[in-house]
Amino acid sequence: MTAATHSTLFPRVPDSADAVLEGLDPEQRAVATALHGPVCVLAGAGTGKTRAITHRIAYGVRAGILQPSSVLAVTFTNRAAGEMRGRLRQLGAVGVQARTFHSAALRQLQYFWPKAVGGSLPRLVDRKIQLVADAAAACRIRLDRGELRDVTAEIEWSKVTQTVPAEYTAAAAKADRETPRDPAEIAQLYAAYEELKRERSVIDFEDVLLLTVAVLQDRADIAEQVRAQYQHFVVDEYQDVSPLQQRLLELWLGDRENLCVVGDASQTIYSFTGATPDHLLDFRVRHPGATVVKLVRDYRSTPQVVRLANGLLAQAKGRAADHRLELVSQRSAGPEPVFTEYTDEPAEAEGAARRIRELIGSGVPASEIAVLFRTNSQSETYEQALADAGVPYQLRGAERFFDRPEVRNAITALRAAARFGGNDALLDDAPDLPSQVRAVLSGKGWTPQPPAGSGAVRESWESLAALVHLAQDFAAAKAGATLADLVVELDERAGAQHAPTVQGVTLASLHAAKGLEWDVVFLVGVAEGMMPITYAKTDEQIEEERRLLYVGITRAREHLHLSWALARSPGGRANRRPSRFLTGLRPGSQAVAGRAGAAGAGGVERGSWTAAATAGPEQAPRRRQRTPARCRVCGRTLTDGGEMKLMRCEDCPSDMDEGLYERLREWRGEQARRSGQPAFCVFTDKTLIAIAEAAPDDAHELARVPGVGMRKLRRYGADVLALCAGRDPADGQDQD
Repeated sequence: MTAATHSTLFPRVPDSADAVLEGLDPEQRAVATALHGPVCVLAGAGTGKTRAITHRIAYGVRAGILQPSSVLAVTFTNRAAGEMRGRLRQLGAVGVQARTFHSAALRQLQYFWPKAVGGSLPRLVDRKIQLVADAAAACRIRLDRGELRDVTAEIEWSKVTQTVPAEYTAAAAKADRETPRDPAEIAQLYAAYEELKRERSVIDFEDVLLLTVAVLQDRADIAEQVRAQYQHFVVDEYQDVSPLQQRLLELWLGDRENLCVVGDASQTIYSFTGATPDHLLDFRVRHPGATVVKLVRDYRSTPQVVRLANGLLAQAKGRAADHRLELVSQRSAGPEPVFTEYTDEPAEAEGAARRIRELIGSGVPASEIAVLFRTNSQSETYEQALADAGVPYQLRGAERFFDRPEVRNAITALRAAARFGGNDALLDDAPDLPSQVRAVLSGKGWTPQPPAGSGAVRESWESLAALVHLAQDFAAAKAGATLADLVVELDERAGAQHAPTVQGVTLASLHAAKGLEWDVVFLVGVAEGMMPITYAKTDEQIEEERRLLYVGITRAREHLHLSWALARSPGGRANRRPSRFLTGLRPGSQAVAGRAGAAGAGGVERGSWTAAATAGPEQAPRRRQRTPARCRVCGRTLTDGGEMKLMRCEDCPSDMDEGLYERLREWRGEQARRSGQPAFCVFTDKTLIAIAEAAPDDAHELARVPGVGMRKLRRYGADVLALCAGRDPADGQDQD
């Protein structure tokens, strides 16, 4: 298993900026050299998008155009961020921040919390499911284990789409969500969950983004400090951003446009978490002057695999399908995909295990084979079949490699041996680095032959075996490397979460396989009811299932096996049929008329700054430059965030309506209680003072008050204007 492009394990660092560009194709080079203004990279599967954007950053740094500390690259998983850091290190671009959205936001929140709010940041809970269980108990609602997980997912979706408990029922209906319980019950659980967090002074994963957004929105001075630190932004997997992440990105950017986004609408498979490709598809509307580069040269898969992937998307519908990319394989011909029908699921698993054992026997490394399925519940059958066949395997999505206890213990032992090796009898008969590593790890559970069967002992051995193989590769790449050199390499890899390859067949869900690739892929359970999944009802849900299968197909470099079973268990009713997505693609099925053409040809579309400057309001022109804020009493230029919100110096006389201010404070407290947010997330004290001083008569005047903004105007405007007019809010609810 490797990440999305093949590369030498320990490549030579390029000796110049121009050397960074060597080996890039024309479109990748266009990405790497487009260092100014907004850039949108539409990158098909296997087209080297990570290579393009890491070389873009490295070229900018090595050429002296980008300062490493001013670049923030964000993606969606720790693995992807770790891979990006590892590649940048190999290209000689050290000091660049490559993080997940949450990691970057958490660092900022921890730093600015004492200044913005005071005190220490509340404790971050690692897992919210226990809090959800406690909330259910408080509401006297019984949830089984599956329902607990599903309700937790609904709460997460609500928060990333910025939906408060009072709005959940309407929002779920609007989004056509299949809710695991009655929406009113989920709203009740959501509200109770937020109340429990406040009582226990804890925050969750989504709060990190929400609170960072709130701080940056309400504290102009802090926002400017962040923007002074980061001048250039790169966002990977941009089709997966949620509305909340997009809002955070906008706050990081301010009125600048040094932004490069990379994505593929045809790989949008996380809409259940709030992700939407709209931000990617609308990028040119928001940034009319953007340079758009399309990567369609597929270096990963054979023409046979690419043809199947293109054929699958040719039948797609919807907006993402309108922007699909037609991949063009750059590899030589390979075998045709294999389609196999089995009588039942155990027979399907045994058939896959038998074929995998044959492949390993013919010389294919086990680490270059994957079995991909739609749901995690399918895993157990394949674990058993592989164990019975004597085939090593690993489960994708388990604990991160360098966080595993056996790996931490092994590195500790290697570090001790490197420090005191001359006095270690274990190393007396170990003349080279690989033999030294084998000698040290033999005391931690490594043996030349793997243990029988499956389970924790086998998984631990696989981890240690991965370190042994890494030592062999390291010694081959670095002549004369010592044990101390290897420990340094492991420490750097641990910091970047750049894990070595574990020698075993990978078992993974299609969602967990995103961003990975193998020589051989078995796509199993490709039957109606599983692909698409039974609960996919709407056209949009069906199309996301099609994209999920597309992701699975494009994980294969050379060999692709697709299979399905007619019955669940031996002797069961054979009432299943192959997935509708395979109609017209598998032998013997009737062809389906596909969509004409695609947005596919690769190339570069240069942005037109003239067009951006003359664009009408419907084209979302670039933001205007802000003029300095001046005190409305004495005229002095304001620099403090709080003074800028009041539009006056702190010590200049105030004409605030004290009674209105108190009514606004009481109303804010009620809104905070209803929404489960801190009071300052509704409006800060300074904004309330500014409103009480301005006493606006209409929405236009209210919108001009710093700290209000269009979103809060829509949500709270009617209530605030009613209070300013001396009336009670109509119903006390948030306004849409």
